[in-house]
Amino acid sequence: MSSTHIVIEESRIAPIPEESGEAKTRRAFLVAAGAAGLCYTAALAYPIYRYLASPAEMAAATSAITEVTLKDAQKLPSGSVLMFKFGSSPAMLIHYQDGSWVALSAVCTHLGCTVQYEPQLNRIHCACHGGVYDPRTGANVSGPPPKPLRLFKVAVNDAAVQVSRA
Repeated sequence: MSSTHIVIEESRIAPIPEESGEAKTRRAFLVAAGAAGLCYTAALAYPIYRYLASPAEMAAATSAITEVTLKDAQKLPSGSVLMFKFGSSPAMLIHYQDGSWVALSAVCTHLGCTVQYEPQLNRIHCACHGGVYDPRTGANVSGPPPKPLRLFKVAVNDAAVQVSRA
């Protein structure tokens, strides 16, 4: 019987040649350019994100606040108005000559401008586009506003005036 012998030759693994200096600088440039591109994209995307997220955040902040306490507002002279913040929006507290109180949103329902109380004309006026509101009810009387101003509940006591959502 004959036997077969297999002879395996020892092979040597050749070392991988090192990269040339040109290849290293090209790779470093591509890595730096990629990082710079990512930073640039993030810098552009963040303001867009804040712009799109703002309405949702403002709505959440506005709905979270249901009552505002105005200390010393009961000392407001009759026939005058006090502007204040209800959440993130401006509002106004009107103290009438007959002693009654009304609190309304001060944001025009047309384009969101801040409205002004004009006691001499007995109206709330938006100077942006000429909208006019009734100062007792907030109803839109004339001009482009599509809806009335938001009316708040007012509770007056000795220490403060409390304004809350109706």
